[in-house]
Amino acid sequence: MKAVADPVGRPRLRRAMRLVGGLTGCALLAAVLFMLAALAMAWTAMGHAPTARDVSQFPSSDHRRGDHFFNLQPAWVDQSGVSSRGFSGDGTQQVSPNTPVPIVHPDRATFARLPVSGLRLTWFGHSSTLVEMDGVRILTDPLLSARASPLQWIGPSTWYPLPFAMLPPIDAVVISHDHYDHLDRTAIVALGKGRARFFVPLGVGAHLRFWGIPADRIVELDWWQSARIGDVGIVATPARHTSGRVRPGSDQTLWAGYAIIGPRHRVWYSGDTGFHDALRTIGTRLGPFDVTLLDAGQYSRLWPDHHLGPEMAVVAHRLVRGVALMPIHWGRVQLADHGWTEPVERTLAAARCAGVRVLTPRPGEAIEPQRQPGATRWWPKTEWQRARAAPVRPTRGGSPNHLYPLPDCF
Repeated sequence: MKAVADPVGRPRLRRAMRLVGGLTGCALLAAVLFMLAALAMAWTAMGHAPTARDVSQFPSSDHRRGDHFFNLQPAWVDQSGVSSRGFSGDGTQQVSPNTPVPIVHPDRATFARLPVSGLRLTWFGHSSTLVEMDGVRILTDPLLSARASPLQWIGPSTWYPLPFAMLPPIDAVVISHDHYDHLDRTAIVALGKGRARFFVPLGVGAHLRFWGIPADRIVELDWWQSARIGDVGIVATPARHTSGRVRPGSDQTLWAGYAIIGPRHRVWYSGDTGFHDALRTIGTRLGPFDVTLLDAGQYSRLWPDHHLGPEMAVVAHRLVRGVALMPIHWGRVQLADHGWTEPVERTLAAARCAGVRVLTPRPGEAIEPQRQPGATRWWPKTEWQRARAAPVRPTRGGSPNHLYPLPDCF
């Protein structure tokens, strides 16, 4: 029996096929446009490396060779360990909070009043801290984006937002280096709409200019160079770390800490740094400091030279002649495999045996260190590893066979 042709069905089939083809084409076009938009966003967020002209303006330095900076004490990384373990942890640590972090939403009325003591600090988690000192407001490494990443749908996410709308007018922003958790394009552009001047290590100014910050509001500093904002001096201090936006260790820009020196008060912000021999010199030349803001988190035995960690933060605090220590670089984003409360627990344990006073304000809580009794426990009790169980000992010169000692009581 012969099949009968369907003169009506064939046009319908062709129309259906055209529709499917059209939808597929639209989907592909949408995917291509999305990828192009994502690449454009990432490209902008990555910033811009220093140009040859920028490099020609850098002062001669014992920690720069060609267009790259380097540590005076080489930093060691266990590359095979990093490749095999990453930041996943061993399954026993709670690396991020399972309940909301109890942050304090700042009150504008608080910032409207000058601190009675002349020094007030507001820590916003990780390394973002507002320093109000001797009439000047300085913000360190503000992180405003939802992720420490060039793309806001992938990468380490922050656990709570920085309450940017509640901040008072900022006079100065200091940036320690150009990794994404410290140099955040969203924050820079937002703060650029105000009156703030930006104090950055050598080379980092290229990123800011690329994002539209006027060159006359950017001050680039080498280690030991200084500048002023009002009556307050800002001195870039040596650090042991790396830099880079595309590759984290490309090192085309410098990394630094900062001594913030006023007529009545002094604060030292370590930036990201491993332990190094210049710490004592910082204390001798620029100390003593009313408060040290120290890199106590995101450490690992796999990269012991790139962050102080809790125990060496306490040692560094004493070397730079600090009075009160505020542990930072923890409490807002996971970049290592230790428990999220471990940095502050281990800092307190090390401080007890060293006789060091520690400040632990809640994120967003404004405190005056000279009027603050000491540590306040606001984080939950979670499992964490003691220093003896999981020591993080920095190398003296980049070799895992030559390590700095930990004090016996740690």
